[in-house]
Amino acid sequence: MHKKQKKVIIIGAAGRDFHNFNTYYRGNERYNVVAFTAAQIPDIEGRKYPAELAGDLYPDGIPVHSEDELTDLINKHDIDECVFSYSDVSYNTVMNLASIVNAAGADFRLLGLKATMLKSSKPVIGVGAVRTGGGKSETSRKIIDILKQHGVKVIAIRHPMPYGNLVKQAVQRFATIDDLKKHECTIEEMEEYEPHIKRNTIVYAGIDYEAILRKAEKEDCDIILWDGGNNDTPFFKPDLMITLADPQRAGHELGYYPGGTTLRIADAVIINKIESSDLNDLLTVRNNVAKINPAATVIDACSPTFVDKPGLIRDKKVLVIEEGPTVTHGDVMRSYGSITAQKYGAAELVDPRPYSVGKIKDTYRQYPNIGPVLPSMGYSKQQMKDLEATIEKTPCDLVVIATPIDLNRIINIEKPTVKINYELEDFGKPNLCDVICCFLKKINLVENDHECL
Repeated sequence: MHKKQKKVIIIGAAGRDFHNFNTYYRGNERYNVVAFTAAQIPDIEGRKYPAELAGDLYPDGIPVHSEDELTDLINKHDIDECVFSYSDVSYNTVMNLASIVNAAGADFRLLGLKATMLKSSKPVIGVGAVRTGGGKSETSRKIIDILKQHGVKVIAIRHPMPYGNLVKQAVQRFATIDDLKKHECTIEEMEEYEPHIKRNTIVYAGIDYEAILRKAEKEDCDIILWDGGNNDTPFFKPDLMITLADPQRAGHELGYYPGGTTLRIADAVIINKIESSDLNDLLTVRNNVAKINPAATVIDACSPTFVDKPGLIRDKKVLVIEEGPTVTHGDVMRSYGSITAQKYGAAELVDPRPYSVGKIKDTYRQYPNIGPVLPSMGYSKQQMKDLEATIEKTPCDLVVIATPIDLNRIINIEKPTVKINYELEDFGKPNLCDVICCFLKKINLVENDHECL
């Protein structure tokens, strides 16, 4: 063992932690990564980051423990340094963990952009947010539509969601719906990949983002779109960075990590969900954005919903299913499903919590502030079964599905359903098309058919 080798724990949640290891610690003889810890995502502790991905310095792989074991691990292994490596947490949470780590005797560290961003040979547009659930997915889709309208070829690379066999998931390419089954995708993964696939956009994801990026660069494309997750910073150095801010959670742009970083590096900030926000909250966000990043172009937008059978909602007792991460660690109390159900005259939003079972009940216990909605949790086959059972047990007339995919294709829902979709609509000037077209002109991909900002 190297004499000056530091013993490290990476504090993570299956995603950013693996990327930080791959880009900074893998093959770095100055460090010995003793363990990962895991939070936020259920059932990921108790496994290993495999030797096949960890490299020659880790022939036995690296164990993944629950974050609850952090202090014991620091003491047991005489750890020198703990590296915080996950997203969408309050500054208070980050510093509370720093206090725990320091009290146990170790240093607390946050890796910066220089250490973790990969450089692409293709231009990169990055999409991020101040908080998860801000509208990144529909923004990414709109950007791709704009690029394609200008004849620009684009490949999307999605933030990692590595919950299965990590070796098999190292580099994943999704071009057809069948690829979702081939790669044994969770519900959360399908929610992110399927809308791109339906637009005939190839999506890459996985674990080893150096390998993913180099493979994507060999595709017939002009631009790489980084489709971020949570409020994480991009894994690739963006040539144009677009960050979403959300007036439904006004003030969070001043208090969440790494959303504050993502906001500060933005070239353009989209203030989304204006249609369902309080005016004072909207003004708060505008003022905070102006203070934090006065050079950014600000775009106004909303995410209107589209319902396949709106007439079925009126006067019904409805069970609303929302996208999981948005209403769990995203802290969104009123998302697309519940707002739309009330808009179309639902008699009642039936609270599914008393009828939840198994891992869905565990989710409500972990996130007690979830409103009277059902998060579309499906990280494992058991969780999908528990989701199906919770829907069956909840006494309602109608199930309102407000996830990006139709859950009827994934699980068996015996009750009548209504599907809600949503897309980004920007308005006023400047708009997203202005920003994208000026960028394309700057990198010589289009004629100057738009006046640059």
